Amino acid sequence: MLREIRDLGFEYAELSHGIRISLLPGIFEAVDAGEIKISTLHNFCPLPMGVTQAAPNIYLFSSEDPRERENAFRHSIKTIETAARVKARAVVLHLGCIDMKDYTDKLLELIREGKRESSKFEKLSEEVFEKREQKKEQYVARSNDMLRRLIEPAAACGIRLGVENREALEEIPLDADFSFLLREFPMETVGYWHDTGHAQIKENLGFINHAIHLESHADRLLGLHIHDVEFPGRDHRRPGLGMIDFAALKPMIKPEHIKVFEFSPSLSTGDAQLGIAHIKNLWGNE
Repeated sequence: MLREIRDLGFEYAELSHGIRISLLPGIFEAVDAGEIKISTLHNFCPLPMGVTQAAPNIYLFSSEDPRERENAFRHSIKTIETAARVKARAVVLHLGCIDMKDYTDKLLELIREGKRESSKFEKLSEEVFEKREQKKEQYVARSNDMLRRLIEPAAACGIRLGVENREALEEIPLDADFSFLLREFPMETVGYWHDTGHAQIKENLGFINHAIHLESHADRLLGLHIHDVEFPGRDHRRPGLGMIDFAALKPMIKPEHIKVFEFSPSLSTGDAQLGIAHIKNLWGNE
C-alpha cells in the first residue's frame, strides 16, 4: 500500500481510520526503512480490535454514554502514540455529533430533484438551524472536554490535533462555532483541518461560503484533505472533475500546511494523477 503511494510520487502518506492493527508492523518497517514518511494519522488509527473497516465515528467524543467517551479517549491516545512512533506531525479528529435526525441526505435529495428553491427545502433548512441551536450545548461541552483531555498527551508526544470540518449538518463543531472552539485551545497544539469536499457540500446546501469559511480560519489552518465534489454531494472525486473552485482557495494555502489527497478507491491511477496535476498547476508544488 505504502509503496504504491510512493510510486505515485508522494514522499508522505496519511494513515487513515481504516488501518487494522495487523498492518502496523509492516508500516513501521516501511517507515523505519525510509521507504515513505507519514504526515498525519486520522483518528482512530489503528482501528480498535475486532473492527475491520473504516470507522472514524465508532466512538463519539460527544456521546451521552461515559463508557463510549472513555473508549474514544483511549483509542485517541493510541492514535497519538502511533503518530509519534511514525514521526507524523498531526492527528485529524472528528469531534462528534448532535443527536438528531439526518437532515443532510434529505436536503441533498431535494437538490437532486431540482427542489433547491422549494418551500420544503427552505422549511427543512430553517428546522435544522433551530434544532441544532436548541440541542447543541451538552454535546459541544462533552466533545470540548474530550479535546481538552487530549491536549497534554498530544503536546508531550509533539503531535498537533487538527479539528476537521464535517459534511453532515448535525456533526460538530458547527461551522459557525469553529472560531469559538479554536479560541479555547492553544494554537501550538490544536488547529483547524479543512476538508475541501465537506466544505463544498455545505456550500451546496446553502450553509456556508466555501472560500470565506476557509479564509475565516486561515490563521489556524493546520492542513487539508483535498478532493472534489460532483454536484450536489458526491465527494472524493479528483480535483478538476467536480465543481470546487480551487483557485479561489489558493490565497489561504501556505507551504507549511499539510496537504493530503483523499480520493475514492474507485478512482484510477490516471485519474489520481490528473487531480494531483490540477492542484499543482493552481497552487504550485508546495
